[in-house]
Amino acid sequence: MTGFALLLVLSAAFAHATWNYLAKRANGGTAFIWLFASVSSLLYLPLALWILLVQKPVIGWIQLGFMLGSAALHSIYFILLAKGYKFGDLSVIYPLARGTGPMISVIVAILLLGEHPSLIAISGAVLIGLGIVVITGNPLKMKDQAARKSIIFAVTCGIAIAGYTIWDKIAVSTLLIPPLLYDWAGNLGRVCILSPYAVKHWEEVKKQWSVHKVETIGVAILCPLAYILVLTAMVFSPVSYIAPAREISILVGVVLGARLLSEGNVKLRLAGAGAMVVGLAALSIG
Repeated sequence: MTGFALLLVLSAAFAHATWNYLAKRANGGTAFIWLFASVSSLLYLPLALWILLVQKPVIGWIQLGFMLGSAALHSIYFILLAKGYKFGDLSVIYPLARGTGPMISVIVAILLLGEHPSLIAISGAVLIGLGIVVITGNPLKMKDQAARKSIIFAVTCGIAIAGYTIWDKIAVSTLLIPPLLYDWAGNLGRVCILSPYAVKHWEEVKKQWSVHKVETIGVAILCPLAYILVLTAMVFSPVSYIAPAREISILVGVVLGARLLSEGNVKLRLAGAGAMVVGLAALSIG
């Protein structure tokens, strides 16, 4: 992985952890998802139009199909993540959700995409996985029913991450869909998919906007920005390197949860984060 790709991924990690913190603070469920997707679609519309008019990318039925598929996969991801945050802490749900995805992504990238990461890179991915285990602890020992439920949502969220990572990698690197346009189309598709829910629960949507306007705008800006940076790195870097490397955001998420939300276990989770940093270094070298 090149230094530029690493810079993109690290910038995305900080943006990603920050929007997750804002989403956890809002805790608004599907209404909040529709709201920030709508605001994001409006904010990024001028850039999307500029790409369409100036770059004139090839957008056929296959590209449109991938955009629609991405919107569906990301909608599932956001709903599962919101459910996880409803029942669990940021510093537990975020590492679990983010940690499950890249491990599956690496395996799928090797088996289906024919990628061949080096031994150093694979070792780095393993270290990141071990760090995630240390940060999260043993979820099977949790006795609280809500906590166990949150773990289920987090793990299934990680599977959704693996699914859209591979899907989106093909879209931007093989079909050559511009990353910003691709992400904007996914946001617009998510608005369409969730609009029936928004109309039916319009009072809830209005309440979310009234109480969590700052969080809505923050997520609307940072969520697409984080993924556009990742998609850009995917254009010229293997997904088996990108997927694990972006999980350095877990370090940021744990710190935000421990310091701003007072979720505790700082020393143990920082030890796990240290293992992840070493793993990230191994990935960048590999």
